[in-house]
Amino acid sequence: MSSVHQTSIIAVIGAGTMGAGIAQVSAAHGHTVLLHDAAPDAAHAAKASLGKRLQGRVARGKMTADEAAALLERIRPVAGLDDLAPAGLVIEAIIEDLTVKQDLFKKLEAIVDVTTILATNTSSISITSIARCLETPGRVVGMHFFNPAPVMKLVEVICGLATSQHVAQQVFDLALGWGKVAVYAKSTPGFIVNRVARPFYAEALRLFEENVADPATIDALMTQGGGFRMGPFELMDLIGNDVNYTVSKSVFDAFHHDPRFRPSLAQLELVNAGHFGAKSGQGFYVHGDGVTKPAPRTSQALEELPALDGVDLAAESEAEGICFIPTDGRLARDVARQRGKPVVLFDVLNPSSAAPRLGFATSPDVTCVIVERFIRTMNSQNIVCTHLPDWPGLIVMRTIAMLANEGFNAVLQGVATEADVDLAMRFGVNYPLGPIQWARAIGLERVLCVLDTLHSLTGDPRYRASLNLRIAATA
Repeated sequence: MSSVHQTSIIAVIGAGTMGAGIAQVSAAHGHTVLLHDAAPDAAHAAKASLGKRLQGRVARGKMTADEAAALLERIRPVAGLDDLAPAGLVIEAIIEDLTVKQDLFKKLEAIVDVTTILATNTSSISITSIARCLETPGRVVGMHFFNPAPVMKLVEVICGLATSQHVAQQVFDLALGWGKVAVYAKSTPGFIVNRVARPFYAEALRLFEENVADPATIDALMTQGGGFRMGPFELMDLIGNDVNYTVSKSVFDAFHHDPRFRPSLAQLELVNAGHFGAKSGQGFYVHGDGVTKPAPRTSQALEELPALDGVDLAAESEAEGICFIPTDGRLARDVARQRGKPVVLFDVLNPSSAAPRLGFATSPDVTCVIVERFIRTMNSQNIVCTHLPDWPGLIVMRTIAMLANEGFNAVLQGVATEADVDLAMRFGVNYPLGPIQWARAIGLERVLCVLDTLHSLTGDPRYRASLNLRIAATA
């Protein structure tokens, strides 16, 4: 089979946002791109729209006018599938429908050369299922880009049961040649990113449903405390609650209703009300010109009280008979009962946060004066505080533990390696650290304790720890 690198022609089917982005990436790296869409003139319209965006880049000094013109010249809209015959690689980016994709690939098999690789940009459909209708299923591979394709670094290269190792390697090498971060994944529901990322939304929704905090406070703790680029509720409103709920339900159904992926009733209510987020003007937040986003709950030190000496956020510490402990999932009141001393539990704080915010909880015997002095101590270090209910795992730690657990489970099931899980989450959804790397930095025993405590306190099977995590924590 010839190498993809040996052909200058790549076909892209689907001229929507993703297809146009993939066409831009391909053309930017010297390939002639045959761009096809079933809708008349859609490919021409996509090329015209890209031309305007490239003019903007020229105006900003990001590329020269000659470079923009050459890139556009390499994109050639074509009217029919037959026009794609010269392509050495076909990448489809059409509707997420198995039957439609199978029908397209059967037609392509009769048109293109037997050595041509057939790649699908699907984000959720089984590569094995797409390929099963073909005479040569080994040439079908997943090549999952992230939106916007010219900007986002990650490409998941997904192998179905029949995918040729040689084919997967060619696509992997091509993505690397385009400056992408490529990772291998096995064809399982959600692949890497859409599977491992589910707890980022799910835990925020559960915390909201449990009345631990409002969306603005949870978002602030996740961004200012955890260092995530966007909070989960901001992101769900941006993606669209209808889209996010549908993906959650799709993964839930694909995993035979495993409780780990159970969708949120609170989000379903928003969808039922038509509150999809930014595109509808209402979601978890109200959107529109002149609308002020609600402020997160911030705890203030109202009196001029002295700071506490000896409080250390990097480890357990004690000051004036009070224990200050990083959360390991246990309730502050339970730890206080065990220690025989008042306890302040605090959440994970990412030191890279530009405006750090710390969530904390207290046992009932911590006085208001100590709370205010703790807040003043944190404020003196330019850390703002949010006093939370005494809740297992608090917010950031609970989310990291669940993300890491899903990452370890994906590794256990052969979906990807630890390194690829971490790369995928960093470059596919811009996490500050890969979840497995993050869990190891925090301490696997502590992460495991969070999960075991949540499982014990709630009885909810979604908090059961992955065997892979349990083995790693005790290694």
